[in-house]
Amino acid sequence: MIVIHNKYIPFGKKYGAINLFGTIFTKRHLSAIDLNHEYIHTLQQRELLFVGFYLLYVLEWFVKFLVYRDSHKAYHCISFEREAYGNECNKNYSKQRKFYAWSKYLIKRH
Repeated sequence: MIVIHNKYIPFGKKYGAINLFGTIFTKRHLSAIDLNHEYIHTLQQRELLFVGFYLLYVLEWFVKFLVYRDSHKAYHCISFEREAYGNECNKNYSKQRKFYAWSKYLIKRH
């Protein structure tokens, strides 16, 4: 996994890192938990051939935003984020993770 430290990406101050096509952009040092979270996103992106991940991510965020009328809550309710946050502390998760594991978070209530 490539990690690029810079002072521009991600934009704004809310988020510490962004994973674009398996490359992590960050303005700060990332902990092992942060790196594991981002690696889970890399696995999700690969199995959806990157473009599919971004299309589904934006679509799901938009639907959740319409439901909750809160961008922050919508972000945390996205199935990809729920999988990553729910398993970021498990350092072995990437080895035992099943393909399309994020999909079970689509129907699981938040």
